[in-house]
Amino acid sequence: MAELLIAVEVAFARSDQQMIIPLQINQGASVVDAIEQSGIISLIPEINLMTNKVGIFGKVCSLDRQLRSGDRVEIYWPLKIDPKESRRQRAAKSNH
Repeated sequence: MAELLIAVEVAFARSDQQMIIPLQINQGASVVDAIEQSGIISLIPEINLMTNKVGIFGKVCSLDRQLRSGDRVEIYWPLKIDPKESRRQRAAKSNH
């Protein structure tokens, strides 16, 4: 009997590179299954699933979370600067 497939996406974004990879994956697959099947780690070898957080539609989740049809798996890149500090720096520049 054939496995049911669901449609998901694997997304990655940082200032110099953005990527969304659409996939058809077996129902019951996990976040890590989708990441592995997408091949994104070979495309962007700096991704390290031990240190990069992952989520679905902006909510952090575990690598073993089961996917649902339509989910977008997101691989998060660490911020270079805290958003509040960035706003402070921009405000300070505009006041001078």
